[in-house]
Amino acid sequence: MNCVFVQIRCRPATAYQVADAITLREIHSELYSTSGEYDLLLKLYIPEDADIGKYINENLLDIDGIERTLTTLTFKAF
Repeated sequence: MNCVFVQIRCRPATAYQVADAITLREIHSELYSTSGEYDLLLKLYIPEDADIGKYINENLLDIDGIERTLTTLTFKAF
């Protein structure tokens, strides 16, 4: 499994609706509300054989209210 973090910027006043929609899809390991440039921080594990970009596009980016994302791939946990 590939551990990936996705920071999500939501349209104004939609962060809770976006978080609810993500939760219903049950694709995440952890989901946090954050301060700063992005509103939510999503941690998810993507199967090794899956195309990461396609997986995120098909499972996350069609949620209404998401304005922008920043995806960080991880390599080794210490």
